[in-house]
Amino acid sequence: MKETLYTIPLTDAFNANDECPFCNIERKLEQDALDFILGSSSAYMQSDIREQTNKLGFCRQHYKDMFQYGNSLGNAIMLKSYYEELNKNLQKKLSGSSPIKTSLIGKIRKSKSSSDSESNTSISNWIANRTKDCFVCKKQEDTFKRYMENFFYLIESDNEFYDIMKHSKGFCLPHFAMIMDMASKRLSGRKQEDFYNDITNIMSENMNRVQEDLNWFVDKFDYRNHNADWKNSRDAVQRAMQKIAGGYPADTYYKAK
Repeated sequence: MKETLYTIPLTDAFNANDECPFCNIERKLEQDALDFILGSSSAYMQSDIREQTNKLGFCRQHYKDMFQYGNSLGNAIMLKSYYEELNKNLQKKLSGSSPIKTSLIGKIRKSKSSSDSESNTSISNWIANRTKDCFVCKKQEDTFKRYMENFFYLIESDNEFYDIMKHSKGFCLPHFAMIMDMASKRLSGRKQEDFYNDITNIMSENMNRVQEDLNWFVDKFDYRNHNADWKNSRDAVQRAMQKIAGGYPADTYYKAK
């Protein structure tokens, strides 16, 4: 298999002997995004980056990840810029709004122009719209979509990569669902049929493998198995969690290098 910039991360993820290669890719993309905005490149000092973070903000989980990352000054610089704009707009909403106005009068004014309708949006709706996005999530998701496209490009064109996929440990359920949905759009005919057969066999085999490990983990606590070998069950709990929901429950916070 000829490796290129777009295939190396995929082959690395599939060769990592992980419960889900796409969880592996997601983790790397998330770490790259944290390094980008808070790491040595000091992207938080760039006006165009702060323009994007001011527009999108961050989700609760990534605020926590950013805090744990370790760059207090970088966090403060981004927060200062974002917080000033957020607070300015919130103060405008607070000075011209009330529960009665937004719930009763606001309904009457639905027929007005879009600008009037926007100015009378309830505070709760405004907050929901203002806090629904996240710079790290978007950066991660946009790149992840390209890797999914590249995955199917390799599935269609590279027999060696296909063989690596067939000998993998399968996927977590959320990424498996994404793959199945995408396969219905990207593959057709015999290729789609073969892919469905192979990937369902992979998932069935590996879901059963994790089930056996989890069963033995529980059985190992029976006094009769005190001296028995743990086999492959020592990390069965976190692997079972990953198989069900994705991610890495046992991961520690990613820190600045």
